[in-house]
Amino acid sequence: MFPLGDDNSKLQRRGYVTYGLIALNVLVFLYEFSLGSESQALQDFIMTWGAVPERIAAGDGLITLLTSMFLHGGWAHLIGNMLFLFVFGDNVEDAFGHAKYLAFYLITGLIATAAHILLNLNSASAGIPSVGASGAISGVLGAYIVMFRSNSVKVLLGRFVQTVPAWMMIGLWAVQQFVATFATITTTSQTSGGVAYAAHAGGFIAGVVIGFVLSRIQPAPQLAQRRKA
Repeated sequence: MFPLGDDNSKLQRRGYVTYGLIALNVLVFLYEFSLGSESQALQDFIMTWGAVPERIAAGDGLITLLTSMFLHGGWAHLIGNMLFLFVFGDNVEDAFGHAKYLAFYLITGLIATAAHILLNLNSASAGIPSVGASGAISGVLGAYIVMFRSNSVKVLLGRFVQTVPAWMMIGLWAVQQFVATFATITTTSQTSGGVAYAAHAGGFIAGVVIGFVLSRIQPAPQLAQRRKA
């Protein structure tokens, strides 16, 4: 189930930060692509700037907690992540404001990476770099389901386009991440199929919690208008 779009009719702010994050991720990936898909230069780049659990646990390369969020492992990885960010990010940005949204995105991304590291220190994946924006984007989904759970979302389901409520689409996605995280805990590799499910689950939980708190402090503009009406 892939999202194609959502209801943006009540947005009051342009998603400039969301668009900027997408642009930055694409630019970094194009640089990766320029190094050659099988080149040693690319492998060295990923190893240097990706988040390697055993290295971070030793206190080395802490900057990779941040830089790893802007690296991707291939076109499908990049396009899938950017599609989710494009569909859901602008609503959350509208709710929080540009600066708070950027801080929220980075914080949930850091928490997601930390969750991945904690569950991989004693696994076969401890020496493998983790890359991708999916942890931070999972945080965006967590905040979205808190504040916009009734929004309509167009999704691609097989060969058909369907419209479903956001709580259903994101809820099913979240269940999959938690089930996969639980399953991989009992295996020798926490990144089943190359996917860091623990990062997704950690980012989502962080997004739900932070989104809930911030939405109480600063309600989304469209929700605030509804309360005044």
